[in-house]
This record gives sequence, C-alpha cells and structure tokens, in this order.
Amino acid sequence: MSNFKRTLVTTALPYANGPVHVGHLAGVYVPADIYVRYLRMKGEDVLHIGGSDEHGVPITLKARKEGVTPQDIVDKYHNLIKDSFEKFGISFDIYSRTTSEMHHKTASEFFKKLYDKGAFMEKETDQYYDEEARQFLADRYITGTCPHCNSTGAYGDQCESCGTSLNATDLVNPKSMISGSIPVMRKTKHWYLPLDQHQKFLEKWILEEHKEWKPNVYGQCKSWLDLGLQPRAVSRDLDWGVPVPVEGGEGKVLYVWFDAPIGYISATRELTPDWEKYWKDPETRLIHFIGKDNIVFHCIVFPSMLKSEGSFNLPDNVPANEFLNLEGDKISTSRNWAVWLHEYLVDFKDKQDVLRYVLTANAPETKDNDFTWRDFQARNNNELVAILGNFVNRAVVLTHKYYDGQVPLIGETEPFDVETLEEIPALVNRIEKSLDAFKFREAVREAMNLARLGNKYLADTEPWKLQKTNPERVKTIMNIALQITANLALVMEPFLPFTARKMRDMLDMEDLSWDRCGKTELLKPAHKINEAKLLFDKIEDAQIQEQLDRLAKTKNSNEAENKEAAPAKADISFDDFTKMDIRVGTILEAEKVAKTKKLLKIKVDTGIDKRTVVSGIAEFFEPEDIIGRQVSILVNLAVRKIKGIESQGMILMAEDADGRLDFVAPGTRIKPGSEVR
Repeated sequence: MSNFKRTLVTTALPYANGPVHVGHLAGVYVPADIYVRYLRMKGEDVLHIGGSDEHGVPITLKARKEGVTPQDIVDKYHNLIKDSFEKFGISFDIYSRTTSEMHHKTASEFFKKLYDKGAFMEKETDQYYDEEARQFLADRYITGTCPHCNSTGAYGDQCESCGTSLNATDLVNPKSMISGSIPVMRKTKHWYLPLDQHQKFLEKWILEEHKEWKPNVYGQCKSWLDLGLQPRAVSRDLDWGVPVPVEGGEGKVLYVWFDAPIGYISATRELTPDWEKYWKDPETRLIHFIGKDNIVFHCIVFPSMLKSEGSFNLPDNVPANEFLNLEGDKISTSRNWAVWLHEYLVDFKDKQDVLRYVLTANAPETKDNDFTWRDFQARNNNELVAILGNFVNRAVVLTHKYYDGQVPLIGETEPFDVETLEEIPALVNRIEKSLDAFKFREAVREAMNLARLGNKYLADTEPWKLQKTNPERVKTIMNIALQITANLALVMEPFLPFTARKMRDMLDMEDLSWDRCGKTELLKPAHKINEAKLLFDKIEDAQIQEQLDRLAKTKNSNEAENKEAAPAKADISFDDFTKMDIRVGTILEAEKVAKTKKLLKIKVDTGIDKRTVVSGIAEFFEPEDIIGRQVSILVNLAVRKIKGIESQGMILMAEDADGRLDFVAPGTRIKPGSEVR
C-alpha cells in the first residue's frame, strides 16, 4: 500500500440501454466492491463512485425502435440497474447518472475550460447527411453491406456479422436508418482532442512510471502507443447528450466517450462539497475499475483530458479485467446471451454471495474466462456448502452442545494447536497482500483456505470423540475452532458481505476492523454466541437445468433468426394472382381433429358464408385461444377432403425459419368478407 491519505474508486458507468449481466459484474463491479469494502475495514478514507452512462446513439436507436423518448429508455434502465446493484450488495457511496443537471454542468465546464485553453483542434470533415430527415447521421444511424463479408445490415461503425470495425464511408449501398433514404455527403465541423500531442507524456507516464500495472492493461496501452495516437473527435451531430457549450456548437453534443468519464467527477461533486479533495489533492489515489474494452479510454484518453485541464489527479492504477464468456460463447446483449442480474436475484433469491463468490473465484483477471452453470453449482455445493458452511456450522453447533453457547477457556494444548494458530495470521497476511495487488481470485482462495484449515483441524482432532475422555482438550479445540470462525467472519466481509453479516450475528461480533484479522483471541472466554444458522444450501440439478434450458431456447431462437429466408419462387403473371380470392374471415368455432396431432377443424365466417376449413396448426394453437381471431382465407380453393372432413378453403399462415406459424391477419378489426389485395 502507498502513503496516500485517501482513495477514490470509480467503476465504469454501465450503459443505460439494458440491464447488467454477469460479465459486467465479474469485470468491474464485484472486484471494485471487494476492494472498497477492504479499504473501509482498514479505516481508510475511500469513496466508491458509480452511475449510469445515458447518452449516445444506441440509446436513441432503442428509443426510436420502441416509439418512446431517449429519456424514457434511460429512466427505465437506470432504475433497474441501480436497484439490482443495491440488492446485490455493491456498496456505492453514490450511484448517479449522466443526464443529471450536475453532470451537464460539470461536463460543459470541463469542455469550456479546455476550449478556452486551446486544447482542441477544429476540423471540417465530410459526413453522411439525411436530406429527408434534415440531419447528419451518426455511424449507428447508417446501415449497408459490409465490404469485408458482404453481410447486409452492417452498421456505420461495425459489422455485427464479421466483427470488423468500419467507417460509415466503407459501407456498400449505405442507407439512413431514420428515413430509409440514401444519405449524401456534407461538410460538418467538429472539435478534436489531439492525442498525438500527448504521445510522449503518455509513453513516459505509462510505460516508464507504471510498469506495476496489470500486464493486460500495460500491454494494451503499449500497443496503442506503438501504433501512434491520432486526434479523436469530442463532439458529434446529435440532439441527445450534453450540448457543445460554445459558438458554432448548435445541434452538436459532446461525444459520449468524452462526457462519460467526466461523470465520475460530476457524481463526486454531487456527493460531497469536498469533491475537489478527492480529485485534485495529490495525496488522493484515483483507481479506475473497468473492463478491457475501456482500457484505452481510461489509460490514454481520459488522462489526456485531465492533463489538458491541468488541476486533476491522474489515475494511480487501472486494474481492468478481461471478458467473461457464458457457456463457451461471448456474452451478447443483442442476442440475449447473458445471465442478467435482475433475473438472477429472482431465480436465486438470497444467493447474492454465491454469485459473488463464483465470479471472484473464476474472475477473468488477466485473460478471458468462462461462466458455466455447472461450475456455479459445483462451487456452491462443494466449496461454500461443504467447506465454509460446514465448518462454521460444526463449530457453532458443538459450542452450544458442549458449553451452552459460551466460548470455552483454552485447556490442554498440543503442538498441532500451535501450528494451527500460527497459520491464521499467515493466511490473513496472504489475503491482504493479494488484495493490495488487486489479485482477487488469489485473495478469495486464501480466504477459503482459512475455512479449509478449520475443517481439517476439526477432522484431525475429532472433539466429538474426546468429549467424554478428555474434556480439557476439547475446550482447546473448540476455542481454536471459534477463533478461526471469528476470523472468517471478518475476512469474508469484502467477498461475501451477506454471509459475513450472518456469521457475525451468530458470533455476536460487531467490530469490523481489518486490524483484528489474524488475531487468535477475537472471542473471549465466556463470550456467549447465538444459535447456528445455515449459511448456504445445496443447489439442485433441476435449478441448473432450468437455466440451461433458458439459454438453449435463446440459442435456438438466435439460430432461427439468422437463418436465411427461403428463396423466392418462380414468377407468376398478374392474371394468375387475380384468380385468388382472399378474404378476411373471423373464426367462430375450433376443435381438434380426432386421432391427429396437427389438425384443427375450424368454422370461419367469410362474409360470404360460414364454412369449415381443416388447418394443420394444432401444434401451435389451442382451439379455445383462436375463437374470435380474424384471419386471411383463400375462399376459392377447390374443396378437399381431409380425414373425412370437407375443407372449404385455406387459412393463410406465416412460417418463420424455425417452423413457427402465425396468422396473416389485418392489424385492426375489419368486416368479414373484406378482400385482401
């Protein structure tokens, strides 16, 4: 640890166009919370800053798609994310948002100060413009054919099919997503942060002065610096965001990558009038917890902004994690391939610490890692239940059985007791060393080794066999077991806060000071402890299978969506088409055809008459559910006998790539007999 007086911890602002998932938790929020809880236990002055990133094109796209305002979108997801974090135990000092008045004020002031200092360069470039919508188009508002893989529907910044980064001008046959028209090129002026002018400073500051940074962080920074930095736009043509606060900025907003990190400053400013102490006092450490996709912004771009402003501290460390995959596949919000936190909190009620433990024990600290439901189950059952929960339960239950819940005075001792007692502070030292180095996987493993030590100690000494023959020896054994339990109640606080609280309640402990960890007299003789309560319970196969089935359903749905539509059939003449008499009809009756799985016998009011149709849709619809539905029916199809029933027409159905059927029907109710043309 350094000699800084205080620490400011920030966590990447989750984007408020969807919920948070296990990848976010493993990459950013669980490690940050572990570290902050640890510093608080040490009595350090620490602030934990978080908030929602609520500007940018994806939010406007989602709003347009759902027919609501961007504010509606961010309000919905900000509240969902904030509530999920609170229930999961992420202990922010403030969880703010970038649509707040304080943020707009802070971001505007920050930009204006850099502008007044001449820190930006102005540049006029050609950009796509939608003449029908009368606006410039951000990259995500333009689609076209990818020049690399020929997939249609590629965005102006990336092809989702092959993953290639693009410029909007790379697209073949570009089209505006707003009006559907073909955009034209027009000149527009923007402000740029000249990162190339900060190259030498960054090389010295990162490559020479911060060699202690994690290798994945240091390596990515070096790669960018080796390639040579280029100016980066800090504004864009959009109406959703922080308005550019200078002349000529009308119709432009701060680029989201520029305004989002300023959100850390505005949130701190919102939290405390002493905010400058945490941002500008050289005796304050700034630590950014982020995922690897944000390394460049937090290690190169944001420090260049802070350096240009001139009065802010630069980050002391950026312990970024890599990505967490799910069941061997990359987590994807667009494909719904994720374990969403708000759903987990419902499906696994009161099991926040199980997920915290699994994500820490399996954290992608220096390389991508994989979350699987089977591993989640195994770690719960084989580690949390069988090791930690089992040891604590035995120690507390035996204390009540032998001593009516009072901590016994140490009696007869043996060398093995001394060895065990000496191992407690040694383990705590290893935990502390790992936490200081941001090695949380290693730290939680050592914390569990303390529980393993306790289990082994009880298994080797077998106090239940000695109680009648050597009760003095048992007093020593149980005292040591309780001291291990008390240490667990302390060292588990950063990792498993809900469980640690239960353990302290059982032991009637209140003091959470880290400097007590490793002590072997935490519980004094005659101290009364409370009854045992189970800390964890087994997760059954059925619970895991339910999650796997949900993912399988998502995967099948994605595969069906990605299937190409059937090729068009051969051309027909207009006369052939006009021969078909298609009417709107209303279903009056429906019943299953006996001895068949697929057939329904349906009575339809066609407006011409009421007739019977046999349709192969029974696998998709229950008879009672379709009565009253309007349908499209081909009424001049020759009568055909099916299972002995005369079918007088055909109900038109749409079939998707996975064979799912749905009715072709009018959007609003219409008079039966209306012609479909």
